[in-house]
Amino acid sequence: MAAAKIKKGDSVVVLSGKDKGRTGTVRQVMPKDGKVVVDGVNIAARHRKPSQQNPQGRIERSEAPMHIAKVALADPKDGKPTRVRFEERDGKKVRVAARSGETING
Repeated sequence: MAAAKIKKGDSVVVLSGKDKGRTGTVRQVMPKDGKVVVDGVNIAARHRKPSQQNPQGRIERSEAPMHIAKVALADPKDGKPTRVRFEERDGKKVRVAARSGETING
């Protein structure tokens, strides 16, 4: 398996869709589906009927998974979207922002 370019806890920028330009932290990565869940982005509303536990009924809002190609890592230097490259530094394989050359922590 190839090394992951986007990992849980990374700061990402949304490239397309209704939340284009927004930034958030990756909460979950689903490599098999090629999807990510980002905090505060791609909010889906689900209407719940009244039940015994919740006699009022409600609208539940939660983050829905989005395709991994719709997000790009935020550059550690300026927060703009960047591609990820892998380099060997001090004998370790690390992720590097292609835009600035900065090492990405994690």
